[in-house]
Amino acid sequence: MKLPYDTDAGIGSRATLGVIVLETDETLEPEFSRMMAQEGVALYHSRIPMVPEVRPETLAQMQADLPASARLFPSTPDFDVIGYGCTSASTVIGSAKVAEAVQTVLPNAKVTDPLAAIIAAGKALGAARFGFVTPYLPEVSAQMRAKLEAAGFEIAGFGSFEQMDDRVVARITEAAITEAARQVASQGDCDAIVISCTNLRCLRIIPEIETQTGVPVISSNQALGWHMLRLAGVTDPQPQFGKLFTLPLAD
Repeated sequence: MKLPYDTDAGIGSRATLGVIVLETDETLEPEFSRMMAQEGVALYHSRIPMVPEVRPETLAQMQADLPASARLFPSTPDFDVIGYGCTSASTVIGSAKVAEAVQTVLPNAKVTDPLAAIIAAGKALGAARFGFVTPYLPEVSAQMRAKLEAAGFEIAGFGSFEQMDDRVVARITEAAITEAARQVASQGDCDAIVISCTNLRCLRIIPEIETQTGVPVISSNQALGWHMLRLAGVTDPQPQFGKLFTLPLAD
């Protein structure tokens, strides 16, 4: 017996989002599953090759691989926003080139990345001075610091775990990240604390850090998730993920 059926708009009745995740990343997907758990929001993942060692040359290689990863998303949905989940590679490649690579495959989708999202988050928070925490080697941290300064932010405090192996970054404890944020915030007055890297486990401890330091926190995954949702027109406040998630995009 052939059964009758109806069709509808699918899962993404409010927004259809895609995120490209590093092969080595263990943190983005679990954190995104919490932020994107909203009615009518569909989230799809693709992966991109990445060796464990985070160096400028390994990060730059991903520019060539982005179109192939974008092609692995389902072909039927009309994607509203695609996010590229690597803060350091977005810094090395550049947000404009990331968007260009993705849009060769998905020309109608908006594209963002953690660097672009952190800048948008800083503007939404009205921040001028950042405390800045990274896990990167000095040359990678220096490039990102320069990009943030070029976007108009002053770095009031800085610290890095100086770890090049992404597998180790995923194992840095929440307690160590909390203490790092506290130490960097104590170096000078800041309007927000940026904790960079999608593989650092930050989402659960953001409210605690904000309470301890008295300033908002911007983490790579939190900012990317917030920016993707806001670009797609989803503005529901989720204060459990920090002050940023109570705000719209800045004008």
